[in-house]
Formats: sequence, structure tokens, C-alpha cells
Amino acid sequence: MTLVLDASVFFSDMPVEGDAYTTPSVVAELMDLRSKCRLEALLAASLAVRQPERTSLAAVEQAAVQCGDAGALSAADRDILALALELSAVLVTDDFAVQNVARRLKIRTRSILLRPARAIRWRYRCSGCGRYYRRPGECPVCGAAIKRKLK
Repeated sequence: MTLVLDASVFFSDMPVEGDAYTTPSVVAELMDLRSKCRLEALLAASLAVRQPERTSLAAVEQAAVQCGDAGALSAADRDILALALELSAVLVTDDFAVQNVARRLKIRTRSILLRPARAIRWRYRCSGCGRYYRRPGECPVCGAAIKRKLK
């Protein structure tokens, strides 16, 4: 089984078996000694660091916008999603926004410590007048911010 690892894997003791990949942006997030040691151990075993292609990143961006999680994803989140999409791999993460976008892209996910995220649908509601809209921004009626809410 091919796995793509999020940074949270390097902070845990989760066993990693099979082909494993991560991205340079995830490696850059690893600052403490324990996670760097775990990275070195996995690199010695079977971990490969690979940059995703632009076409995959574009597909991730489109899916993130469609499901309303674009603002919640970091560059590293986008990278691991794109790499998992390219490799048809299982994405190992505890990040709910990442799992939500992965579900939209039909990428299988595996949680590390937390329960798997349930499917989330977002609604956008004006914080001033309470009207509902299809996307965040500024309310054309009252000018207040349109914010994301769970459906």
C-alpha cells in the first residue's frame, strides 16, 4: 500500500509500512528534534520526499474551493493532497479540512490519533443580516462579512 504522510505522522509513533511519501513542504514543518529523528529513520527505511505536479495542485485547489475548505488549507496541506492524488495513495492525516477535501477528490484517508472526519457541508451566512450565500465574502445587502458555517 502506498501512503502519503502529513506532518502529524512524524509527531506520533504510528508504524509506517509499505511505500511512503511526503513533500518538501511537510519536511520544512518539522522543527523539533523528535520529529526530525523520526523523519531520518523513515528516510532510511522507505520514505521518499517528492514535490507534486502543478496539474494535481490545480485539481486540489478546485476541490478545496468547491467544498469550502480552501481557506483552511496550508501550502503543505495542498501539497500532500496533490501528491496523494497523483500516486493514488492513502493519505495519512488527522487534519479534518484535509480529510474533507480528500473525500471530494476520492482520496482514501487514514487517521493517526483522532477519529476520521465525517463529511462536512458548509453554508455561508452573513454575520450582519443573517442571509445565506454560496461563498464567503462581503454581503451585498448590509456589507458585513459572510462567514462559513456548518450545514
